[in-house]
Amino acid sequence: MLRRLFIVGVFTVLPLVLIQASGSERATINVIHVDGVISPVISEYIITAIELAEDENAVCLIIRLDTPGGLDKSMREIIKRMFSSRVPIIVFVAPQGSRAASAGTFITLASHIAVMSPSTSIGAATPVSLGMSGAEDPALKRKVTNDAASYIEGIAKKRGRNIKWARDAVIQGSSITAEKALDRGVIDLIANDVNELIEKIDGYEVDIDGKIVTLHTSGVPVKEIKMGFRTKFLSILSDPNIAYILLILGFYGLFFEFSNPGSILPGIAGVILIVLAFYSLHTLPVNYAGMLLILFGLILFIAEVKVTSHGALTLGGIISLVLGSILLIRSPAPYLKISWYVIGPTVAITTLFFTFIVTMGLKAQFLKTATGQEGIIGMVGEAKTDITRDGGTVFVHGEWWNAVSTRAIKKHQKVKVVGKKGMVLNVERLKEE
Repeated sequence: MLRRLFIVGVFTVLPLVLIQASGSERATINVIHVDGVISPVISEYIITAIELAEDENAVCLIIRLDTPGGLDKSMREIIKRMFSSRVPIIVFVAPQGSRAASAGTFITLASHIAVMSPSTSIGAATPVSLGMSGAEDPALKRKVTNDAASYIEGIAKKRGRNIKWARDAVIQGSSITAEKALDRGVIDLIANDVNELIEKIDGYEVDIDGKIVTLHTSGVPVKEIKMGFRTKFLSILSDPNIAYILLILGFYGLFFEFSNPGSILPGIAGVILIVLAFYSLHTLPVNYAGMLLILFGLILFIAEVKVTSHGALTLGGIISLVLGSILLIRSPAPYLKISWYVIGPTVAITTLFFTFIVTMGLKAQFLKTATGQEGIIGMVGEAKTDITRDGGTVFVHGEWWNAVSTRAIKKHQKVKVVGKKGMVLNVERLKEE
């Protein structure tokens, strides 16, 4: 009887314990940090964090944001996922000195709760052309701007924010501080840090798919979701400066492989670097004219090694590289451009390197021939026997030679080669200086 009661008790209590333990594991506030351009990699990171928060039934997800903007497609992917989230999402523009500009403005307004730290800013959401054909056409620019304006209006309306200011942020490029954003109903709260934010949103009500959900955040543990190695690596590759450096280094690797066939390692490294560069460039507004100019520059540099052009091919390669570097990324957004601090040193180093190669090549053309029939003429040796018109033996350049001389030369005297006929050297006695 006691045994049966024990078994019944175990099967009754154990599920309750497991449910309570499971519930305690899910009761977390997840926090991620987004610092940089909104790119496909960042989009994947945020969307994955939202899905993880849903799977863990987290109390909410806090996105700590500091961004100058980013790609429109990536931004829209993030916002779509935010709208369908089953977990409340709080965007926190922090720390102090941060900003939510351009795409960051859209993402902040799309959150269930928008929070900013003091001394931060939001706005300047006017869309920029990202390498599109005809992007400078006023009619096309107006269409793109109007599309962005209507999109942000819809976001502001859904989240109950200041629609007029949201539209001004796109049309006029308006930007405001955290304090003004709170006064104008652009954001919900101001907080100094995550802990203060958690305290302020305790008891806050948000709309999740038409249902009002009350947040209970007091005493809930915070769980930071950090970027994995893969995400960090791909995020670094998304930097246009890194993409450009990888591309140039890859070209160097191929150049060394073509210059010294069979080296293998430079060729392998070059191909790997170029593939990584292409991955990075596919996320950026690439101008293919710039890419072709850089490729053409590489071809000219390789041709210089194979063809004697007295530096003409190298000069053409340098000009092509400079123009290609300038044109490679086509966007007025500073965060999507290649920095002159990267282009300048890269072109300078390339110029010095190939100038050195050409200079050494030209010098080599004027050096005295060191091999063949012409190479031995002028060399100094020693008479190993007496030498006359009839012949004798000399030791020159580490070799024994038959030799003749118009004037008699005694054994052990120094001789100089003045001619060569077949395998016989014509020598004369070296005059003492």
